[in-house]
Amino acid sequence: MMLSTPACHANFTPAPQYETEFSSRQAPRTGSFNVHGKNKHWQVSSAQHPMTQLSTSFSDNAFRNRWRTLLSVDDMVEQVIKKLEKMEVLNNTYIVFSSDNGFHLGQFSLPVDKRGLYEFDIRVPLWVRGPGIKPSVRQEVVLNIDLAPTFIEMAGLIPPTDIDGQSILGLLSVDNVDQIAETEWRDSFLVEYWGEHHPAVPNCPQYNGQGVADCFPSCVCEDSWNNTYSCVRTLNKSSDLIFCQFQDNQSFEEFYNIRKDPDQLENIIYTASKQTLVHLRQNLMYYKQYDGGRDHKRLR
Repeated sequence: MMLSTPACHANFTPAPQYETEFSSRQAPRTGSFNVHGKNKHWQVSSAQHPMTQLSTSFSDNAFRNRWRTLLSVDDMVEQVIKKLEKMEVLNNTYIVFSSDNGFHLGQFSLPVDKRGLYEFDIRVPLWVRGPGIKPSVRQEVVLNIDLAPTFIEMAGLIPPTDIDGQSILGLLSVDNVDQIAETEWRDSFLVEYWGEHHPAVPNCPQYNGQGVADCFPSCVCEDSWNNTYSCVRTLNKSSDLIFCQFQDNQSFEEFYNIRKDPDQLENIIYTASKQTLVHLRQNLMYYKQYDGGRDHKRLR
């Protein structure tokens, strides 16, 4: 059974009983909140900075209302758990909770959206409980393409060999993180997004026909026709990196060492060696051409 809720998607409308919850909370003031996106793609670096009071209030209100809508999701999860307990099947049932995208609320002065290449937009939660799974936090790189083969194996079947992704059930049943060698599990993956635009931009007529979209509030545009990018994200014991290339007239690139710079403030593409750049670009090309089979051999 799959339950897919509108919450906490826009329009962020909470149930009446939760409309006043979290009234004193603000959007998280992370290290990149209301910071100028220096040396980033033009769409990020051109965001109005500092944020207007309208934009800041919009981000805070969106944060509060998103949390409020999730209280209804909590209610739903509780009802499901209680039903499974009443049916006496809870201990024999796998429950998987996740989402389809991250979100930003004021990071790099962008008020509200999800279309960026940064950690706050590409990371999603994943919680799993069920038979044979012990409470723990895993560090392996798990993707949404892993869900289908995982569900197949949970049902007692063997996932097809030509399916994208891998079942994570084996990871969840291992007590020690170190029991899974890096060579047995991916440490890199491809991130892609295709930018969108609209001929007319409501409330911001100066941007009509400029190839942008979602310009609100204060006419800060969150998307554009050339906000189209591909990235390789690498995470293992020795590296925590992301390299991205845009499909625009510049082939603009961004490169971050997230272990040293968790807020992705410094685009180190300008200080990387030529050898490093050649490797990054070749690796990205390889991933973009890769067909998803399980015999994938990543470049080192």
